[in-house]
Amino acid sequence: MTGILVRLLPAGERALLVEVAAPEVGRADGEGDGASEIGAVLALDATFRACAAAGAGPWAAVRDVVPAARTVLLHVTEGGRLDALAADVRRLAAGLEPSPGALAAGSPGRPVLEIAVRYDGPDLDEVAHLTGMAAEEVVAAHTGSPWRVAFGGFAPGFAYLVGGDPRLAVPRRGAPRPSVPAGAVGLAGGYSGVYPRASPGGWQLIGTTDAALWDERRDPPALLRPGAVVRFTAAGPERARP
Repeated sequence: MTGILVRLLPAGERALLVEVAAPEVGRADGEGDGASEIGAVLALDATFRACAAAGAGPWAAVRDVVPAARTVLLHVTEGGRLDALAADVRRLAAGLEPSPGALAAGSPGRPVLEIAVRYDGPDLDEVAHLTGMAAEEVVAAHTGSPWRVAFGGFAPGFAYLVGGDPRLAVPRRGAPRPSVPAGAVGLAGGYSGVYPRASPGGWQLIGTTDAALWDERRDPPALLRPGAVVRFTAAGPERARP
């Protein structure tokens, strides 16, 4: 076991940024699959959350664990010792190994959230062209396996989903759209995601959903949180008819 190589950076006086130190393996910016980094982040995130819940040693001061594409941010309360936390992070990382299993969404006993999608997106045919599949095969691939929420970002309620069919890894659009409607379902790199509100965006849009990704009246407001498992289902006709 080689462990997960990490670089630790202070983020102010009350936070520690844990960066996966393997940029050569892949990219998680939508231009590469980034699978190795995401697998490492998911392994670190699960371990750190378990330690924070147990509250032993320096982990008693950890109040929030925030995963991202290649990093995990640890927030501590006032008086928390970042030096002791950093030492334990290095120890834990050395005993972990990123693996394809870290991306597997279908973990036994884990609840699955279903999101119904109308596969009427303006880029569905382009995705079919890029992948060499028929549009119906793209829909079948997107709905055929569960996805896992790796991390949130971009906008409140937006979640980066991983672990789907690897054939759906497509590049972002060459030119972003100035406006993407709320509920648009997209693909970029090895990710899938749902736009929680109208905004500019450059992902390949394959469908739409009525699911509310962000609702401030809900607790928690975000429908999709790190670690959650999502399965997309086709709602109504799979393609928009003229």
